[in-house]
Amino acid sequence: MNAGTVTGAAEFHALPVAAAAERLGVDPARGLNSEEAEARLGRYGDNVVRVPAGPGPIRRFLAQFHNPLIYVLLLAGVVTWVFGGHVDAGVIAGVVLLNAVVGFVQESRAQRALEALSKMVPVETTVVRDGVPQRVPAARLVPGDVVELAAGDRVPADVRLAEVHLAEVDESALTGESVPVVKATEPVSPSAPVADRAGCAYSGTLVTRGQARGLVTATGGETQLGGIQHLVATAEVVPTPLTRKLARFSRQLSVVIVVVAAAAFVLGVLRGSPAPEMFTAVVALAVGAIPEGLPAAVAIVLAIGVVRMSRRGAIVRHLPAVETLGGTTVICTDKTGTLTRNRMTVTTLAAAGSPVPVAEAGETLRECLVAGVLCNDAELEEGDPTESALLGSAIAAGLDPAAIRAAAPRTDTVPFESETRTMTTFHGEVAYLKGAVEEVAARCEAELVPGGEVRPIDRDALDRVHGSLTARGLRVLAFARVTPGAAPVLLGLQAMHDPPRPEAVTAVAACRSAGIDVKMITGDHAGTARAIAGEVGLASGRVLTGADLASLPDEQFDDAVAATQVFARVSPGQKLQLVQALQRRGHVVAMTGDGVNDAPALRRADIGVAMGAGGTDAARQAADMVLTDDDFASIEAAVRVGRGVFDNLRKFIAWTLPANIGEGMVVLVAILLGATLPIVPVQILWINMTTAVFLGLTLAFEPTERGIMGRPPRPPDRPLFTGSLLRRVVLVSLLLVVAAFGAFRLQLGLGASLAEARTTAINVFVGVQAAYLLGCRSLDRPVVCAWPGHSRMFLLGIGLTAGLQLLLTYVPVMNSWFHTAPIGLVSWLWVLGAAVVAFAVVEADKLLWSRLSTGPAAARRRNR
Repeated sequence: MNAGTVTGAAEFHALPVAAAAERLGVDPARGLNSEEAEARLGRYGDNVVRVPAGPGPIRRFLAQFHNPLIYVLLLAGVVTWVFGGHVDAGVIAGVVLLNAVVGFVQESRAQRALEALSKMVPVETTVVRDGVPQRVPAARLVPGDVVELAAGDRVPADVRLAEVHLAEVDESALTGESVPVVKATEPVSPSAPVADRAGCAYSGTLVTRGQARGLVTATGGETQLGGIQHLVATAEVVPTPLTRKLARFSRQLSVVIVVVAAAAFVLGVLRGSPAPEMFTAVVALAVGAIPEGLPAAVAIVLAIGVVRMSRRGAIVRHLPAVETLGGTTVICTDKTGTLTRNRMTVTTLAAAGSPVPVAEAGETLRECLVAGVLCNDAELEEGDPTESALLGSAIAAGLDPAAIRAAAPRTDTVPFESETRTMTTFHGEVAYLKGAVEEVAARCEAELVPGGEVRPIDRDALDRVHGSLTARGLRVLAFARVTPGAAPVLLGLQAMHDPPRPEAVTAVAACRSAGIDVKMITGDHAGTARAIAGEVGLASGRVLTGADLASLPDEQFDDAVAATQVFARVSPGQKLQLVQALQRRGHVVAMTGDGVNDAPALRRADIGVAMGAGGTDAARQAADMVLTDDDFASIEAAVRVGRGVFDNLRKFIAWTLPANIGEGMVVLVAILLGATLPIVPVQILWINMTTAVFLGLTLAFEPTERGIMGRPPRPPDRPLFTGSLLRRVVLVSLLLVVAAFGAFRLQLGLGASLAEARTTAINVFVGVQAAYLLGCRSLDRPVVCAWPGHSRMFLLGIGLTAGLQLLLTYVPVMNSWFHTAPIGLVSWLWVLGAAVVAFAVVEADKLLWSRLSTGPAAARRRNR
């Protein structure tokens, strides 16, 4: 049992500490006694985020074979084995096994994501029991326990804070907030989101500063962290578009092969052919029609895409994700650390109602900068990001923080208090005050004017400049000087923000020019989200918050999500809902993120993209792809690679299917005519296995075509086998049938032996395939107009294939194995002529259809 929360408990963030303690039945000063703690442990269970049991490894491995394409491959392997192709059958079996292993490994990623969540709970923690602080295993915490927290501790459970001393907690992994949250003890509104519950600390977050004592309100699966774990565990893993299209294509292909083979068998027997002879012919037809090399080619094309993406800082954990990213129509991106640097930077200073750029503040606002250095506990690269930003502004203005601190050593400190929102440091006779503008300005009667003059505060001007800075989503701090016997003097303001990555701005623009909608989803404030969205080039006029989403009627939810580009203060569950809403509208959704709160949406998205450098293990394990540099620009590069991968897949399919269909049609024509088979099964296997490897796979290495990012995303519902591709496949299949059957009949008519005629037909098949391969380097435009660039793999493949065909034709042992025979010059001239004619016809077809698709008639069709 793991019910780890108090039955019927109200939302503890809305209760005063005394009321929370009463509901939990505990004295905050003494904690639970040992007996009561043991009793509650038996009632609520261990404080563990449990990983739900899934299918066992054997069952998950066997499930990888439940795929129509695998059935086709297994059939090919059995047929190959029956006809003595033991080596080829072994290759097919290896392809099937490799596919199963890859699927098994990748399917385990969800289980690892859940395990990563459970590791975020600390091993030990400090708990007060029987009035004595003691270290106990965090797994034995129960609701009502009193825990003590200090800087560096990971919060072991959900806690209602009872005492706070300068405590700040990094909740970025849970809420998306980029700055540690200052904690307090006061209750907040019952409807306050997690990010605004200053009186609580949540399991898995990190104490970055100060100390606190609190009451455990929930443990294990009932914590906020446990709720996210439940979302990850129950989020449906959506098959990628490529997986869906290949599965649909495989089912259709399987049905067609079975129906045609059965019809041919029945027809041949009815016409009087012996059943054993027809069985052999039908097997030859099936073997010819099965694209044995397709799964291997798909895997290799995707693997090459993986290598290309890794060079751009994107590590792919799931092979189909390579192609999926290329088909993405919407990218949902986190703000902090993805579009921004995850580092606070001071951009503007202001005094006497006048903003001043940092670079110009060295003289006019020097004392404001000095106050930022002295009233500061951070080092430049260590400590609170806000205080580090103040050191950075001093350096940017030409000051030396080390020299300033050495010249005015600190003699005393009044630490930052959440109640007053101020901090004071003393340096001999002078003290400096830092804090919220409202608090600091209320204590001051005068302000320092650039140049050194002191005058009464112009509060209207101060409010005006403060409002303009906060409207830009900036965090603003005020600084004052305090001297004995005088009221504090306002020295100025420093406004800072988490700046966007410059490369992210370019990448967002590139994605949008490619027709990809970019949406920012963040746990930050709406004002900050709106400002950052504007800076990175997103339309920021409308921002929907988590509260807005919660209040939307169901029938308006999907439309509102589609029409909005910026979402703020959203919960983990809402991130998941946003992805689902977009998918319901037919989008292929990529979700980027780095926190635990992103894991459910990362898993549900068509492709989850996690940040590798600054992200959590839970996000990385739930994602399909990890960015090693946390750079949004890597996504744009990955989209480019993904589109190129899909192009190369289409090229391979457009090239390989005519060969398979042509082989099947040659056999079918022979059956219908009652003629001798031009090609026997073992020869068909030779053609399929050698050309698929040495010709077809060269297309996997094709460079990306020019202008690929100028296209809109392909429609998600567009099938893999489009009308234009069908037209091309039918055309080339007919060319292969006419050329091969014609060569076979011609050679027999000239007195050639059956083996010589079949050898000529084999070489015609391979020659036409080689010529068509050249045309497939660009599917839509003539190759002479769209030459994609030099490819050594293309030349190597042509050379190796030619060498293998010469071996098949002239080596005696090959003649014996494959029933071939040496052929003469006339036969080779037929092979060459068939290849040239096939290439010319395909190029003419592309030229004709490219003109038709851009002509007036096509324009009228598009406008209808």
